[in-house]
Amino acid sequence: MTVVAFIGLGQMGAPMARNLMRHGHTLRVHDLNPQPVAALVAEGAHGCDSPAQAAQGAEVVITMLPTGPQVHAALLGERGALETLDPQALVIDMSTILPTESDALCAALAARGISFMDAPVGRTSDHAIAGTLLILAGGSEAQVARATPLLRCLGDTLIAAGGPGRGIRLKLINNYMSIALNALSAEAAVLCEALGLPLDKALEVMNLTPAVRGHFGTTWPQRVLKGDLSPTFMIDLAHKDLGLALTLAGQLRVPLPMGAAARELYSQARAQGRGRQDWSAILEQMRAAAGRPSVVPEGTQ
Repeated sequence: MTVVAFIGLGQMGAPMARNLMRHGHTLRVHDLNPQPVAALVAEGAHGCDSPAQAAQGAEVVITMLPTGPQVHAALLGERGALETLDPQALVIDMSTILPTESDALCAALAARGISFMDAPVGRTSDHAIAGTLLILAGGSEAQVARATPLLRCLGDTLIAAGGPGRGIRLKLINNYMSIALNALSAEAAVLCEALGLPLDKALEVMNLTPAVRGHFGTTWPQRVLKGDLSPTFMIDLAHKDLGLALTLAGQLRVPLPMGAAARELYSQARAQGRGRQDWSAILEQMRAAAGRPSVVPEGTQ
């Protein structure tokens, strides 16, 4: 079994630490809030007054904190973990922070001979309690292999993200899409209500289309990701239908800010001569807007 210093016992961290203990690992825990520390001590953890104390004798340090500066302070600040950490220990940051912050921590610890990897989590606090988190392990093959027995105590889905810093990058992309889609879904739901449509009937339809199934798994692999922009549903038609929905929403006084922003992108695509391309060509339009190279061969656009 492993001696683990667990720093950060919030809504996600506390149940994660608890699951490590349930699997027989020795926990040395620290948090600025004494209440979750006391609760875990009552269950068998060793409470510590600082990250430095928690890291003393630990084989692995796990941080699960709200912000990058807090992770930095816990590891490199006064009474931080590095003051006492064994050079052979592995540091795993499971927080959701900026990739640049994670990269800086990785470089700072590497300069001191300390192994660092990121392993942010997906899903919710209920999954943290159940030990069924999605974990995106950003580390070398050796680091991920070393961390896997511990990470398996915390989640039922472990993805090796492909190297240090890749885990947090994947996490932020996934969260960006999920959070933005939540707002777009709310717009669609309220428009349904304003039209007197039952949500269950709308869901019956949308479950059969990219509205719910998503473009990553439906329209894009069929066209743009193959370098084929021949239309199955043209940008011009998508722009027209989006405009109809926005006009209808205006008549009903239902605000659709996400839809309005999407129409601007379709308008840009039409202005760039993409009107008769497949609607998956929106990916190519975004690539162009971001200064990214096209992946569609000349002559097929």
